[in-house]
This record gives sequence, C-alpha cells and structure tokens, in this order.
Amino acid sequence: MRATQQRQALENIPQTHLIYNSDGSVYHLGIREEHVADDVWIVGDPDRVGIISSFFDHVDFQIHRREFVLHKGVLKGKPLTIVSSGIGVDNIEILISELDAAVNVDAGTHQVKSNLRSLKFLRLGTCGTLRGEVNPGTIVASSFAYAYDGVPYSYEMAFSSDEISLMQALREQGMDRPNLYAVAGSQGLLNRYSIFDLKGITYTANGFYGPQGRSVRLKSKLEAFTAESGFEWQQNTITNLEMECAGLYAMASLLGHEAMTCCVILANRKTQEFSANPAADVDRLIQKAIAAF
Repeated sequence: MRATQQRQALENIPQTHLIYNSDGSVYHLGIREEHVADDVWIVGDPDRVGIISSFFDHVDFQIHRREFVLHKGVLKGKPLTIVSSGIGVDNIEILISELDAAVNVDAGTHQVKSNLRSLKFLRLGTCGTLRGEVNPGTIVASSFAYAYDGVPYSYEMAFSSDEISLMQALREQGMDRPNLYAVAGSQGLLNRYSIFDLKGITYTANGFYGPQGRSVRLKSKLEAFTAESGFEWQQNTITNLEMECAGLYAMASLLGHEAMTCCVILANRKTQEFSANPAADVDRLIQKAIAAF
C-alpha cells in the first residue's frame, strides 16, 4: 500500500488538522521529536510498556496520557521507544499519525519537514488462532493482514499487486464484506526479527466480541469462521486474529515507515483451548524480541 497524494515539503498544515499542546507536543501523545527513536515497539496493554522498559540500560523519558504510555530510553546501547496503542485500529490511526507528526512536521511552523524520518515499528501483542493444529504459546508473524474497518479508504492510496491479489482471493473464498482491505508487512523487519514460530495472514477485527465470532448474550454471525479456516492464498493461510495489525501496516505504509507484527497465541478458537500460562507466553515473546534487537 502506498499514498498517492500527500502534503509536500514546507506545506502548511492547518492548526485544526494537527493540534499541538502549549509545550509543542502533539495533542494526544504529548510527545516531541526527541521522544521518538527510529525503532518503536508497540504494545496494546499500557502496563506492558513498563515491563519492557525495565530491561533498558536506562529510561530517559516517560509519559502517560489516556491509553497511551510511552517510554524512551536505551536498550543494548541503542535508542528505543516503547508505546502502548490501546485497543483497535482507530487508536492505531491516532498513534501512528502523531508519531509521524512528531518527527516529520515542524511544531513551530506547522510545515512538513524537508528531510523525513522513516520509523521502524514492531508490534508485540496477543492473539487467537483459527487453526486447530496451532497451539497456544505459538508466536505468529503477520506477513499480510486484512480488515474491514475502512480507515485506509479515508486517504488517497493504492494497493500493491500482491495486496490486490489477496483481496481478490478473500472475496472469492467467502470474505467479501464492505471496506475490505489487505496490506503487507515489512519484509525487512520480518527478516530482522526472526522471533516467530509461524507466519501467515492476520485477520484484524474491528471488535473483540461479535466481529471475532464471540457470542455472549448476542449471537455472532461469524462464530463458525468457516471461510476463514479454509482459506489459502499463495501457500499462506489465515493464521490468527487480533485488533490492530492491518491498521498499523496501512498507516505505516502510507506514511513511508516500516511495520511488522509478532503476536503470541493465547486462544485456539477451534479447539477452545486457552493458554495455561499467558504471562509466561507474553514474557517469551518479549525476551525473544529483546534478544533480536
């Protein structure tokens, strides 16, 4: 996915389009450029930020605003920013937009900078799987992700040939719903963070209950996930489902950044098996990411 229209260098951005706090920090995150390393790790749970930063050589900056917690410091001698996104693609759109604005827009002039920084996003999360043979505790990397939230269609953009092919296959195999989009992750980051046990296609749901086939008091139409479970495209299957990956890949791609998601499976939706030790599974994911950094 790539942007086909965007603001040019030195072009002014209206103040109502990009809001700053009185100290020159971006509106929701409360950060400035010096708080954003080239490598940014994203987690959903705000508490997980401190868990990861406890392994830093030192922490230089911390801030907590709403669901967004951000720590900037040094890990293994290299700058690293850890930030929580909260839940869902709508939060991801805010997060990536403001991280980009912090580094690529001049807060004093409201102009796009001439020299743009490209950030590298690694999302570390939890997910469920639709594959009966995949056990809880398995770490899954998302080569591609797809969703129906429609956020990328708010922007002028174009899909790659692989993304078009994947969307066509999804439609033909029973997943033709409004606002479908598919987007590729960064191959470079996939190679850099070889911390996964399995890789494949991720379904990013725009809700935790009904959109993920959960029936509590209301009956979900998607509970069986028949089409998703049998899907195959270019020797890839739909390996897992979560709530942020497709939005992250889309926003990163449109803004000229790289993104990769690695999630540990806590629930097998086919066998109805849940992880016996979720904290240990998440810790394994974190430790493998730290080792690869």
